[in-house]
Amino acid sequence: MGEAAARNAPLSDIEIHTVTVQDITGALKAGLSDFKRAPLMGLFFGGIYVLGGWLILGLLNAYGQPWMIIPLAIGFPLVGPFVAAGLYEISRRLSAGRSFTWGDILGVVLQQRQREFSWMAFVVLLIFWFWVYQVRLWLAIFLGSKSVGSVDNFVTVVTTTQEGMLFLMVGTVVGACLSLVLFSTTVIAMPTLLDRELDLISAMILSFQTVLKSPVVMLGWGLVIAALALAALLPAFLGLLVVLPVLGHATWHLYDRAIGGATAG
Repeated sequence: MGEAAARNAPLSDIEIHTVTVQDITGALKAGLSDFKRAPLMGLFFGGIYVLGGWLILGLLNAYGQPWMIIPLAIGFPLVGPFVAAGLYEISRRLSAGRSFTWGDILGVVLQQRQREFSWMAFVVLLIFWFWVYQVRLWLAIFLGSKSVGSVDNFVTVVTTTQEGMLFLMVGTVVGACLSLVLFSTTVIAMPTLLDRELDLISAMILSFQTVLKSPVVMLGWGLVIAALALAALLPAFLGLLVVLPVLGHATWHLYDRAIGGATAG
């Protein structure tokens, strides 16, 4: 199948490979290599998340709800793929041995406004909004009568009271379900929509099929993403400068391994 044909192939013609642990480690190594080969671009895209984190924290302080930074920080990795188009494009061009400039990469990112990728970004933000809403819902149900006006008070209440423990348990279960849905929906869909002429629904189906093809390994990859992203949040979000670009590049390489080879057009 030629490159153009591959980019326009319908969902039924896309081959899904079984993903192994070796594919995960290989994708991570390739992602780190890509970051080292284009570090300034990686830091630029990672910096968008750092600034986003600082903005969220500033708004929470301004509205007197600094304690909300904890549940929001936990959900923050959910929007990781949102600006990943540039990282995917860098990896795609590096894999193909093609040179590129800032204009090339940013141009591809801007082009996504007219393609299905932009709708996928909307889905990501919608699920993140549900994440924030469900946190506020369980807070109202379980902790409505408790004072949680600061980060310290919030931690104390949720770890030392019966209501707080119920909030943690229910919130964790619901949050895990939302995270699973979002991960399964986007992990392959977003690089697919950058690389191929596929509609949004087909890309989401392809992503779910890939996860179902190798459920243990793919869910393990999701846990790796969550763990690294959460660890990167601890030093004032600064760890995201490196972690998110590496994970973005690695996701591209995992996509490449999972569905029969990415194209490089």
